[in-house]
Order: sequence, then structure tokens, then C-alpha cells
Amino acid sequence: RVCEMYFGTYSQIKTVNNRNFDLNCKIPRAFIALEDTIRKTVQNYVKRGRIDLFVNFSDVRENSSNIEVNLEKAVSYYSASKLLSEKLQLENDCSISMIMRAPDVIVDGAVQDVAEFKDILQTTVENACVKLNEMRKVEGEKLVADLLERMNTISSLADKIATRAPLVASEYKTKLKARIEEALKDVKYDETRLLNEVAFFTDKANIDEELTRLKSHISQFSQIIVMDGMGKKLDFLMQEFNRETNT
Repeated sequence: RVCEMYFGTYSQIKTVNNRNFDLNCKIPRAFIALEDTIRKTVQNYVKRGRIDLFVNFSDVRENSSNIEVNLEKAVSYYSASKLLSEKLQLENDCSISMIMRAPDVIVDGAVQDVAEFKDILQTTVENACVKLNEMRKVEGEKLVADLLERMNTISSLADKIATRAPLVASEYKTKLKARIEEALKDVKYDETRLLNEVAFFTDKANIDEELTRLKSHISQFSQIIVMDGMGKKLDFLMQEFNRETNT
């Protein structure tokens, strides 16, 4: 979450991962007309993700206070409280202070032309986005370092598997021969058929192609991880990783 305050305009912005750009604006009702400006400003800094933006405004200029009361709203809230009290047969504890805290009852009449606050609002949102990206960059660098370390571990394990793989056929031959001799005792068996069975197993168990692809994926990962917009590419690459390792 990033906050920025500028000339009485206070904004908070937070993001979570999302494949699309999804902006949720919580801004004063008086600034609704500037929502498109806010959206375009945020899009200049954040390409995708679920973004929650909260903007509060207070006019800090001298003699700017001009509080007005929306009597229609106030009367509507009180009437609603009376109706609920009668229907639910509960005491009506509605007070003036409660009505004053209700949305749109107390309004700042000083904000007449929101256009004069457009630049201030845009600057505030831009500053918040800049700080957001600074935080995301630091977090991203830590994630890249962690992922590269994990990739080095995978590469090391792949090397060990490549060294171990040729021994599998030899061990299979030894174990298969021992089982046959135990089952047949002193009965002679066809050595050629044993060798054919071992050759069939060796061909079936060969993982040279998978190891070669896995090494290629590891190399690609190191290149993609430093690119902009690498999310979808990495997602596809991880599917390939799983395919080779499962095979």
C-alpha cells in the first residue's frame, strides 16, 4: 500500500496480481467527473493487476470552508430510521450526530469547479504510482534473486540425474538377471532374450531428450526473468518444465 499527500489531496493505492488491468476507484463524489483522468494516469504506471485506489480530499486554502447541509438526505435518513423502528418494534436511537455522519448529508460547498483540482489530483495519483512502482521493483528484484537460486538448484539436480541415468539400464540388467536365476534355479535360460529385454528397457527409459529440453528451459528462464511482461512467458515455460520432469 502506498500513500501520497499533496495540497490536501490524500491517496492510497494497493495492487494484487491479475492478468488484466482492473482499477477500483474510491474517490469523493465531487471528483467523479475526473475518474477517467485518474484511470489513464494509473494506466501509465501499472499495466495489469487488481488496483484499489482511495482518494480523500480536503480544501486547505484559507477561507475555503463552506459547509452545507443536504436537508433532503437528512430527512430521508431520519424517516428511514422511524420506519425501521416501527416495523421492528425497536427504540429509535437515531441522533443528529448519526445523521450528520451519514453519506452526503454534510457536503463541502467550496468544491464547485473540480477542474481547478485536476492537476493536483493527477499529481497526487502520479506520486503514489511512482512510489508503488519503486516498492514493486524492490520486491521484484528479491523475487528474481530467489527464483534464480531455485533455478540453479534445478540445474544442479538435472546434472546429477544426467550422471545417474546411464547406470539405470546396468542396474536393471543385474536385478533382472538375479530374479531370473532365482526363479529358474539351475535351469539354463536364453541370454539373448535377456539382452533384448534390457535393450528394450534401456530405450524406453532413455531420458536424454528430456534432459536436453530441461537444460534449454533453464537457459530460457534466465533470459526471460529479466524481461518486461515476462509473466505469461514464464507461465508457459513452467508448463514445459513440468512436462519434461514428469516424463
